[in-house]
Amino acid sequence: MTPVAIPLEPSDEQMRAIGAAALDHVASFIDGLDETSAAGGTRDALEIASTIGGAPPETGRPFDEVLADFGRGAERALEPAGPGYLAYIPGGGLYSAALASFLAAGVNRFVNLAATAPAFVRMEVDVLHWFCDLFGLPVTAGGILTTGGSMANLSAIVTARRARLPEDFLDGTIYVSQQAHASVAKAAAIAGFPDRGVVRVPVTRELRLDVDALADQVAGDRSAGRSPFCVVANAGTTNTGAVDPLEPIADLCVREGLWLHVDAAYGGFFQLTERGRERFRGIDRADSITLDPHKGMFLPYGTGSLLVRDAALLRDAHASSGAAYLQDLVAGGQILPSFAEYSPELSREFRGLRVWLPLQLHGVAAFRDALEEKLDLAEQVHRELASDPRLEVPWTPDLSIVAFRLADPGSDEIGANRAFLERINASQRVFLSSTMIHGRFILRIAVLSFRTHADRIHEAIEIVRREAKAL
Repeated sequence: MTPVAIPLEPSDEQMRAIGAAALDHVASFIDGLDETSAAGGTRDALEIASTIGGAPPETGRPFDEVLADFGRGAERALEPAGPGYLAYIPGGGLYSAALASFLAAGVNRFVNLAATAPAFVRMEVDVLHWFCDLFGLPVTAGGILTTGGSMANLSAIVTARRARLPEDFLDGTIYVSQQAHASVAKAAAIAGFPDRGVVRVPVTRELRLDVDALADQVAGDRSAGRSPFCVVANAGTTNTGAVDPLEPIADLCVREGLWLHVDAAYGGFFQLTERGRERFRGIDRADSITLDPHKGMFLPYGTGSLLVRDAALLRDAHASSGAAYLQDLVAGGQILPSFAEYSPELSREFRGLRVWLPLQLHGVAAFRDALEEKLDLAEQVHRELASDPRLEVPWTPDLSIVAFRLADPGSDEIGANRAFLERINASQRVFLSSTMIHGRFILRIAVLSFRTHADRIHEAIEIVRREAKAL
């Protein structure tokens, strides 16, 4: 008997049946994360992808077949949701945020204009106000939820350009650390700046932006007729989690009339902790801040944000008056902001619920406690690896990333450390990544998953020590 295709408008019984199947699938997936490979199942991923791909059928397939294809795709991918994933910057995976995404898509409300869904716009406004208050920004501050740090950095640079430069802005100069995220230079290029418009400032031995070198560079560029206008500082670099000296950088920006943007995409939510607030001293003086809730708040990918000290400047840089077809929806929306005026996007999903619902359900303390635990675990990793004579641990972590390498790798140091990484990851209990710093191959342990606890970190340390000894 040929199965009946699910119509575009399923019956109540069909909705509940396929919904229950999807829920069971996700619950089983999460329940099995502790025992699955820390790297995921990437070995035959391309082969599986080729079997799943293809044009859609003319008539529908049974949901269990479609769900099975989805499951095979999920199994053949990196596993950022598990406790052993210590590579790159771990992703989120909060179940409550997944429910929020389902609810938001299910009711499908339009939230980018204030008049279309005022209560949901209020939720996003409250989330953004909480972010602003967390960083001590004034009442003039506001922001926008984005797809991630890359879009946030782009909007920040466009806002700074509009606020500090004339229409002919090609002599404008942006200053970034040599450890800045690649999205900053990409954003500058998309915003219209030539390559010469992004100056990479040297870093100290601790990989923090060198403020004296920054001051010299700004002075030299002014003398050469260029137009310095923006500094991008880091509150946790992707490579090592280094935090730039934000207070002295803010002092310099005030003296020189420069816009201070802080890229806190990875590290920003450590502001919830006492140690984070101490290390981010001066961040409250920023003109704009990039945050990624899909990192430090453990939310699904695609949940970023930009905060701007003066929200009116963000609006000035993004608003447009040419949409007469929206005139019926603008009236009555003056109490709440229309987010379409603060972002490149007009149509966008209701991202705010993915932040608002978990905060309401779990409370702020749950996130603070999880982040405190990650700082504790990173300190433990640093302490124990630094005590092993076979390992070199060049930098004390500012946040939750620990960088290390073999202390005596021999003549082929890159090859030896690459083999070291491969042996560690072959355990399938932990998955680490690497980077290059000053021409040296560096291994990284990035502790950020809310599912990573002391037991897996102890296991990770033992695996690293064992493989170092074996080499």
